[in-house]
Order: sequence, then structure tokens, then C-alpha cells
Amino acid sequence: QVQVVESGGGLVQAGGSLRLSCAASGSIFIINDMGWYRQAPGQQRELVAAITSGGSTNSADSVKGRFTISRDNTKNTVYLHMNSLKPEDTAVYYCYAGVYTKGTYGVGPPLKYWGQGTQVTVSS
Repeated sequence: QVQVVESGGGLVQAGGSLRLSCAASGSIFIINDMGWYRQAPGQQRELVAAITSGGSTNSADSVKGRFTISRDNTKNTVYLHMNSLKPEDTAVYYCYAGVYTKGTYGVGPPLKYWGQGTQVTVSS
């Protein structure tokens, strides 16, 4: 069993900053990629940013230059540093971890485990 727990959401004014954290724990052999998606009301869930175990990152064009993803492999934790926040960044942010357990490593792709989501609200 793998647990993914997010923290750090909240209410902030436009132009402000927030840092989201996400820690994975449990029956983990290797964590492949980790990242963040978000979902605004009435919209589809979209990828915000992701990072591999080696530190390679990718992010949505809408957040480039404002959001930075980082990772601490010793703590199985991923962070999303969000600067220059805009009202359109308002959404529930979901963390995921692509995990291999001892039973799944080498068998197929890593399984995505999701956090419960954390609300980010940016006021204008």
C-alpha cells in the first residue's frame, strides 16, 4: 500500500506565492516520476509539472517562469513552488507518484498513486 499526502494549499492574493509539498510513503521500492496536476471547476484535470527521479522536469506553458518543481529523493517528497500567482491558477492541486513496488518493478510501467488534493485559491 502506498500513501500520497499533500499539504500547503490555501488562499493568496494575486501576485503572491505558495509552496505545495507532497510526500509518498508505504510499500515503495522505487519512485519513478512525481508531479502535480490541477483541476478547476468545470474543467478537465491538467498537468502542471512533473519531475523524474533524475531531476528532469516538464511543465505546462501556462506556468513556465512562475512555478518550479523540485524533489527530495531521500524523503520521497516533491514540491511545487508557485510564484506570481494569478486568479486562473485557482484549482484543486493533486500530487501523484509513479511507484514501483518490489512486486511490480520490471513487470510494467509504474503505477500512479494520487493524493487527496489541496485547494489553491488566488483572489484578484
